[in-house]
Amino acid sequence: MMEAITSSYITAFLLGLFSTVHCIAMCGSVIGALTLSLPAEVRESQRKMLPYVFNYNLGRLLSYGIAGVIVGLLSAPLTAFNGHLVLRYFSVIVMIAMGLYLAGWFPKFAHMERLGAPIWKWLQPVGQKLLPVRKRSQAFLLGMVWGWLPCGLVYAALAVAATVGEPVKASLVMLAFGAGTLPAVMGAGMFTGLLASMARAKHLRQIAGVLIIAMALATALWPMDHNSDHSNHVQHSEHVNHTMQGR
Repeated sequence: MMEAITSSYITAFLLGLFSTVHCIAMCGSVIGALTLSLPAEVRESQRKMLPYVFNYNLGRLLSYGIAGVIVGLLSAPLTAFNGHLVLRYFSVIVMIAMGLYLAGWFPKFAHMERLGAPIWKWLQPVGQKLLPVRKRSQAFLLGMVWGWLPCGLVYAALAVAATVGEPVKASLVMLAFGAGTLPAVMGAGMFTGLLASMARAKHLRQIAGVLIIAMALATALWPMDHNSDHSNHVQHSEHVNHTMQGR
């Protein structure tokens, strides 16, 4: 079980890392707009701007962690009844679809992002009230709102988080995913123009999509034994009973 959970952390981190071009294309424009809301004296100095960009992302990762807790609570009943396999292959399907979408071969996957539209419709006005950003605390709160922006990539990570079936560990999976996205999104906040041009490169998007598909297939083939703990417990109980009977 522990090995499967560890592989979920690795999968989530690589999912965020491999999706660099998607993060730059989608979130780069968001953080670019947030950066433009900062005072001119802050924007003109990368040293002054870095704490704000960091707080945006810290708030975003906190929201990912909260979403992980929610998914972990919802998936726990399934895993309690040996539903790990179903959740695992569901996450594989979602990741493959995300990889195809990122490579430009499955544009209809974009419809999945509408799932979070009701939440975003409620949160967007909250974010607008925090603008313009003048304090780091505002940047942090705005980052928390940003974390709920409808995104197929986040949904793919949530599908991976659901496979662990425990709220705290699902939250850690989402934080691992968020950590994988940090190089791209933090970089987009500091070097928006350069990274945005990279995100538009078709071949880079296709490479990223293929990497995600390969990772999904590797996840599907990864040895999985969620019943090992249960089997060990049963064997231990039988051993104790046998010893007691011998006495």
